[in-house]
Amino acid sequence: METTFNTNENLAYQKAAKRVKELKGFYGNLTSYCLVIPFLAAVNILTDRNYLWFFWPMLGWGIGIAAHAINTFGIGKHWEERKIKELMEQERKNNKTL
Repeated sequence: METTFNTNENLAYQKAAKRVKELKGFYGNLTSYCLVIPFLAAVNILTDRNYLWFFWPMLGWGIGIAAHAINTFGIGKHWEERKIKELMEQERKNNKTL
């Protein structure tokens, strides 16, 4: 019983640690975006007001951040959790029958 509890606790810890790593990565990316894009905008405006090129990195990086956000917070997370639980339950049943 103690081993099962430790294993479950260890799995919960690993899952939480993975989630924290995902969140940290997303917020690091977002912070970098919020710092770099205004810098690029300032450089662009101070050097050449006729062509606003900073919109291109802002757009490209923004799309990347949106994809990162969807991956971190959104679509498919509940499906993944259900599928993992389903597969773990099947594995547990298979081990019981052996």
